[in-house]
Amino acid sequence: MSNYAYEAVDATGMRSHGLLEVTDQSTALRRIREMGLFPTKVQPAMPGRVPKVARRPRQLPRWMTEGKVKPAQLAVFTRQLTTLVDVGMPLLRGLKLLQEQEENRTLKRIIGEVAQRVETGSALSEALASHPKVFSPLYVNMVKAGEAGGVLELVLRRQAEFMEKAEKIKGKVKSAMFYPAAVMLVAMGIMTLLMVFIIPRFKEVFQGLMGGQPLPGFTRAVMGVSDLFKSHFLVLAAVAAVLVVVFQFGIRTKTGRRWFDRFKLVAPVLGKLSRKVALARFARTLGTLMSSGVPILQTLKIVKDTSGNVIVAEMVGKIHDTVKEGGTMTDPLKAAGIFPGVVAGMVDVGEQTGALPEMLLRIADNSDEEVDNAVTAMTSLLEPVMIIFLAVVVGSIVIAMFLPLIYIIGGGGDALTGGERN
Repeated sequence: MSNYAYEAVDATGMRSHGLLEVTDQSTALRRIREMGLFPTKVQPAMPGRVPKVARRPRQLPRWMTEGKVKPAQLAVFTRQLTTLVDVGMPLLRGLKLLQEQEENRTLKRIIGEVAQRVETGSALSEALASHPKVFSPLYVNMVKAGEAGGVLELVLRRQAEFMEKAEKIKGKVKSAMFYPAAVMLVAMGIMTLLMVFIIPRFKEVFQGLMGGQPLPGFTRAVMGVSDLFKSHFLVLAAVAAVLVVVFQFGIRTKTGRRWFDRFKLVAPVLGKLSRKVALARFARTLGTLMSSGVPILQTLKIVKDTSGNVIVAEMVGKIHDTVKEGGTMTDPLKAAGIFPGVVAGMVDVGEQTGALPEMLLRIADNSDEEVDNAVTAMTSLLEPVMIIFLAVVVGSIVIAMFLPLIYIIGGGGDALTGGERN
C-alpha cells in the first residue's frame, strides 16, 4: 500500500485536499470519484510530508464568475473538436490546442478545466457536466453515449450539426423580426419628435394666423393628442415600463408562462411559425439522441427539459409516461394536437419499421425548410405593410398641419372648418 496526495473539486467548484492509502494511482482516482469529487492532481505523497487539510474556501457564486458563451461559439468549438478527433488526434491534445486558439476568455478557461480533468482520468462527459451553464444535458448525454459506444467522433459530429442547424433557424427568425422592429422603432422616434417638438410650434403659429377662427377638426384632434403626449410623457413612459415589468414577471410564473407559451402556438400569424420551430426542435433533439444511442426514456426526459415551451414539454411528458408503460409515441402526439397529423403518422411508421431516429431527423429537415419558407414569405409581406403603416402615420400628421395653411391661402375654408367660423 502507498500513500497518494490528491487535490480535487466537487460539482460546485469547491476545492479539497487529502491523502489516500491505496495500491496504485488508478485506485486512487477511482476512490476520489466515488467520493463525488473530480480529481485535479494525484501524486505519490512525499515521506514525512503532512498533507494539507481538506478545506472549502469561500467562493463567489458561479453566475458571478462564469461569463457568457454564445451557442454559436460553442457550435464552432464542437465542430473543431470533431475535426481534430476525426483525423486521429488524441482528445486531450485536441482540447489543449483548441484552448490555445480560443478567443472567448470564458470558453478558453472552461476548455482548460475540461482538459485538466480529462488529463487526470475523468471521462469527457464528466468534465463537461461540471459546467452545466455552458454544456446542456443534451450535450453531455450525447457525449456520454458516444463514449459508451466508442463512437465519440460520430456523436460530436451530430452534435455540431444539431447546434449549427438550430442556430441557423434562430438566425432566420431573428432576421425576420429585425425589419419590423426597426421600422416600429423609427416610427416611434418620429412620432415622439413630431408630437413633442414640431406640432406645438405649429400650434403657436396657427393661433396667430387664424385670427380667432377655429382650426379644422382633424388638426384639432392631432394637436389634442400632441398636448396629451407632451404633458403626460413621463406618465406614459412610466406606464409602458410598468407594463413591460409586469409582463416579464408574469411569464416567470407557472401560470403566466403556460399562457404565454400556448399563445405563441395559437397566435394568428406567428403561431404557425412557432409550431414549425417547436416541431423542428422536438424532432431533431429526439432523433439525434436516439441515433446516438441514448436510452429512449432518458432521451424523452432530456427533450422535455430542453423543449423551450411548457405546452410541448407537457406533451413530451405524456409520451414519456406512455412509453414507460409499454405504449407507443403516436397516441400522445395525436392527442396533443400541437403538431400536424402527418407527424404522428410518420412517427408511427418509424416505430413499426424500426427507423424512428431517421424518420424524426427527416421530419426535422422538412420543418426547417418550411420555417425557412415561412420566414421568407413573412418578411416579404411585412416590408410593404410596415412601409404603408409608417406612411399613413406620418402622412396623417403632415396633412393635419397643412389643412390650416390651405384655409389661410383660400381665404375662407367653410368646408374645412365644417362651418364653425365665428
